[in-house]
Amino acid sequence: MATSSGGLFDDMNVLGVIGYVLEKTRFIFLVPILNVLVNLCQVISLLLFIDAAYMAIVVAIVKIRGRTPQKVLKWESFKSDDVELAPSSNHPMVLIQIPIYNEKEVCQLSIRAVCKLSWPLDRMIVQVLDDSTDPHSKELVRLECKKWASEGINIKSEVRDSRNGYKAGALTEGMKHSYVEGCEFVVIFDADFQPEPDFLERTVPFLVYNSEIALVQAGWKYVNSNECCMTRIQEMSLNYHFAVEQKSGSSIYGTAGVWRISALNEAGGWKDRTIVEDMDLAVRAYLSGWKFVFVDDVKVKNELPSSFRAYRFQQHRWSCGPANLFKKMAMEIIQNQRVSFWKKVYLIYDFFLLRKIVVHIFTFVFYCLILPATVIFPEIEVPKWTTIYIPATITILNAIATPKSFYLILYWILFENVMAMHRSKGTLIGLLETSRVKEWVVTQKLGESNTLRQNLIPHYSFPERLRWREITVGMYLFICGYYDFVFGKTYLYVYLFLQSVAFFVVGVGYIGMSVPS
Repeated sequence: MATSSGGLFDDMNVLGVIGYVLEKTRFIFLVPILNVLVNLCQVISLLLFIDAAYMAIVVAIVKIRGRTPQKVLKWESFKSDDVELAPSSNHPMVLIQIPIYNEKEVCQLSIRAVCKLSWPLDRMIVQVLDDSTDPHSKELVRLECKKWASEGINIKSEVRDSRNGYKAGALTEGMKHSYVEGCEFVVIFDADFQPEPDFLERTVPFLVYNSEIALVQAGWKYVNSNECCMTRIQEMSLNYHFAVEQKSGSSIYGTAGVWRISALNEAGGWKDRTIVEDMDLAVRAYLSGWKFVFVDDVKVKNELPSSFRAYRFQQHRWSCGPANLFKKMAMEIIQNQRVSFWKKVYLIYDFFLLRKIVVHIFTFVFYCLILPATVIFPEIEVPKWTTIYIPATITILNAIATPKSFYLILYWILFENVMAMHRSKGTLIGLLETSRVKEWVVTQKLGESNTLRQNLIPHYSFPERLRWREITVGMYLFICGYYDFVFGKTYLYVYLFLQSVAFFVVGVGYIGMSVPS
């Protein structure tokens, strides 16, 4: 009996020691560390709010004062009653580039739209840069180019032996042809972009009459925004980007834009060092002292990714590329002598750090990792302005840009938090330059193919559709939510349960797998 009692007391002592160690670890290490992380996230949340509020105020002032680009800058129309019969000497020579890679569903749409632009035929060269390896895609491009050449369009189909440099490589090779020498401006349209006939008439005059401008950027509109819930959510995010970020001058891009070729060359031309060649060129031109203009009333039709897989690859490129570009250009920006100190601060802090790097990592780490963990540590209090007021304000600012989809605001929040995990991963890959840093997967577009739209991924079995990262995070959120429901004194479990469901839905493949006809 004595021996048995002694063993029992020994076990109790061991458990007591373990409990004591865990309790001390909790108070000495875990609580202070988590508290520091929460405080840091509060600071970042405040900085993001200030940035969003600043951009919203700028846009509001511009709108109230009616400061459209046509009023602020010099602009005169080239348009005449019959552009094909009118003298074309006052129209500059324009090169239009369409880079294509195995995009048979949309390539004909883009070529057709470009060839219908209302611009004198002798002052326009259409250059189709076809890097396709798929024979069917190559044949479609060849036939479409032949068709428009027979109708008098000066169209060139350029085919490379390899895809070196991806899109940047194709654009660079396209600029080397002798017939490009007489062109003053160049327009770049992706394979799914469909400009309106008056696109050149409404954009090129900004470059002709304002010699300090390097790039005229047009807005985007989406031919399939109402296709499914996922495309509606994408539209909300992109509309905010163009309505607020672009209009306030807080972003720089070049797709669906018109470049001054002399500015393009002065900035060093296209480079393939990252997978965001348009941003790379725009930043270098900005550092060379050139200016940009965003014309929000000119919009170019294009297509949103309809499958989650395509959207995920696109978001990888859009998050990994800027982070990698920042790593490569940070010292170049700091050492630049042609722009002011405040422009350097804007590029490094606002354009890159805050909006391209911090926002992705913060969104996932705070709302999906740190905030759920606080329910297990009641010693840590997260103020409501961090968890409710600031996120709600930023969310409403996003939603205002797409009022028709305001009813999707809850879905948008939950889905964006899921995507923040993928964007965070892409951002870290770009900063650390791991193996996927130069990964370029062309975003799948479906064009007018109803068959594809009705059945995007018919051959995937259920096990193949499982995504364990999403499921793991979903389980973590659910456990934290359950703990808060049973032991907590807040209602945070409502958010945690909803967010866990969003991760589970994506994790088991029930989003972006099929769309209605």
